Amino acid sequence: MKQAVHNLEITTRGQGLYEFTSSISQWTSGQQVQTGLLTVFCRHTSASLLIQENADPTVRLDLKAYFDRIAPEDGAYEHDSEGPDDMPAHLKTALTQVQLSIPVVKGALVLGTWQGVYLFEHRVHPHRREIVLHLVGE
Repeated sequence: MKQAVHNLEITTRGQGLYEFTSSISQWTSGQQVQTGLLTVFCRHTSASLLIQENADPTVRLDLKAYFDRIAPEDGAYEHDSEGPDDMPAHLKTALTQVQLSIPVVKGALVLGTWQGVYLFEHRVHPHRREIVLHLVGE
């Protein structure tokens, strides 16, 4: 059994979905693991991870608009010391996930035809987000 760990940094330009499927696919294929499991972990509480359609960009626009409706910036939140976008960002993260598990078969990620892996940035301003990749397999 082999294990490998890698830190990946994603720079965002503000709220939205940022696909990084190719980065994790390239790293995974370079590890020479034929069968295994890749864990993708986001080390933040105001950004999250999604596996989502990567063919039609309007899907990403609709996702962002939906989450803005259910966690608006003008809500009556107790936690507001980091700005009006902070608590909504925490709520959006709580409703999504910070960890994904993706099977690896024949050295490649097992994703569907239209699936991509995204960082979902919930804050208004640009950030540097750290993603940890952990691959276990043989």
